[in-house]
Amino acid sequence: MSTPDRFFISTPIYYVNDVPHIGHAYTTIAADVLARWNRLNGREVFFLTGTDEHGAKIDQAAAAHNRDPQSYCDEVAGQFQAAWKSLNISNDAFIRTTSPAHLRCVQAFLRVLWDKGLIFKASYSGKYCVQCERFYTDDELVNGLCPDHHTPPEVQQEDNYFFRLSAFKDQLIAAIEDPDHPQHFEIYPRERRNEMLGKLRGDINDVSISRATLTWGIPLPWDRSQTTYVWVDALLNYLTAVGYPDDKARVDAWWPADLHLMAKDILWFHAIIWPALLMAAGLPLPKKIFAHGFFTLGGQKMSKSLGNVVRPAELIGEYGVDGTRYLLLSAFPFGADGDFSPENLKVGFNAALANDLGNLVARSLNMIEKYCEGKIPAGDKRELLDQVLKDLEPMETQMDHLQFHLALTTILAGVDRVNRYIETKAPWKLVKTSLPETAEVLREVALSLKAIMFYLRPFMPDTARSIYEQLGHSDDFYTHGKEFFLNPQAVDLPLGQAIHKGPVLFPRK
Repeated sequence: MSTPDRFFISTPIYYVNDVPHIGHAYTTIAADVLARWNRLNGREVFFLTGTDEHGAKIDQAAAAHNRDPQSYCDEVAGQFQAAWKSLNISNDAFIRTTSPAHLRCVQAFLRVLWDKGLIFKASYSGKYCVQCERFYTDDELVNGLCPDHHTPPEVQQEDNYFFRLSAFKDQLIAAIEDPDHPQHFEIYPRERRNEMLGKLRGDINDVSISRATLTWGIPLPWDRSQTTYVWVDALLNYLTAVGYPDDKARVDAWWPADLHLMAKDILWFHAIIWPALLMAAGLPLPKKIFAHGFFTLGGQKMSKSLGNVVRPAELIGEYGVDGTRYLLLSAFPFGADGDFSPENLKVGFNAALANDLGNLVARSLNMIEKYCEGKIPAGDKRELLDQVLKDLEPMETQMDHLQFHLALTTILAGVDRVNRYIETKAPWKLVKTSLPETAEVLREVALSLKAIMFYLRPFMPDTARSIYEQLGHSDDFYTHGKEFFLNPQAVDLPLGQAIHKGPVLFPRK
C-alpha cells in the first residue's frame, strides 16, 4: 500500500495515431510539476507516462503510412519520448502497451475476472467512433455525429465478451460519495464528480471488453480469437508499471496511485470503468482522479482530424522550454477549458517573465556586481525575506488543489515585492551615502531571490537552476532544495560567495 512518504502520479498514456501536441504537453507538464514539488517536499515519487499502441485507429494509421503497426508505434512512441525530454519532463517510467510485461499484466488481470464469472459472452450492436475507440448512445451523439470528431460513427455488430459493470453501480456510487467508505476515491473538479454520479444513477450497461474483428491488440487468455478492447488494455498500464502480476512486493509498495491526471473526455473510463475493474479484481482504487479541460483554438477542441494542432516544438522555439511550461500552466485554471491565443502568450511572457522575473534577476546581480565587488554582501536583516516567505505560504494549499495558475501568481507576487523593495530602497542612490546599508539591502534581495527560486523550481527547473548558479552555488541543487523545504526560514547565502552573472533569462519578445 502506498504511504504518505510516497507519491504515485500518472498521465494518461497517449494514443500514437499522431505525434504530440500541446494538449498532451499540458497534462504532462502538470504531472511533472507535481512530481517535482513532491520530491522537493521529501517524498519518494513514481511519475508514469507512456503510449497506448493498440486498437483499430493505430492499425489504420499504420496502413495510411504504409507501415506495419509495430514499427509505426515504435516511431511515434519515440517522438513522444523526445518531446518529453525537450520539455524537461522528469518521468520515472515510460510505458508502452506493446511491451511483453504489459501483455502479461492484461492477460493475468482479465483471467482473474473471467475466473470470478464477471466476464460473459454476448452479441452486441452499437455506434462506434474509431477515433475515440468507444461506442456512443444516440443521446451522446450531436446531430448523429461524434461530439469530438464530428464524424459519423460506424455501426458495429459482433459477438464479444462483456464485463459486468452494472454489478458495481451501487458500490461505485458509495465509494465516490462517502468519504468514510473503505474504497473511497475523489474525482475533481467538483462538477466532473457530479457528472459521473449523474451518469451512474442512470442506466448502466455492461461494457464490451473484447473485439472479434481486430487483430492489432492483446488476445484474451481464454479465447485467442478475440483481442482486448483497447480501453481496458490501456487502463491496465497503471498496474503494469508497478509490476503486476510479477512483483507483488512492488505492487504492494506503490499501489494504489495517488493521482491520475487526464483530460475530461476520458474521465468516464478512469472514474467509472477503471475503479469497477479494480473492485472486481479485489485491488485498491486510485486515491484521486483529476480531469482538466481542453485547449481550444477559436473555440474548437484541438485535434488532428480538425487540423488545428499546435506542437510543443513550436512554442519551445518561440519561448524556450521554461517559457512554454510557464505559459501553458498560467493560461487559465487547471480543470477549465481555455482558448489558445498566440497574442496572449506573448503578452504573458513579456509581462511576467521578461519584465518581472527576468528583470529582477538581472538588476539584482548587476547591482551586487557593481556595488559589492560581485560577492554576496554582509547584513543581518531578514525583513524582506520574511515577507516574501509569507507571500509564498499559500503555494502549499494551491499545489494540493492543483491550482497551478494561482501558484504561479503567488510566486510572481513574491517577485513583485522584491522589485518594489528595490525601487523603494533605490540602492543606486543609497550607495552614495552608505555602502554598508546598500550591501544590507542587496543581501536581503539576494536571499529573497534564492527563496523564490526554490518555489519556482517545479515549474521552471532550468530557470531555477540558473538563478541558483548565478547566486554562486555549485553544490547539489536537489539536496539543497529538500533542505530548504524542511525549514524555509533557515535559507542563507555564504558571506563573500562570488556570484556568476549569466545571460538574460527571458529576452523580451
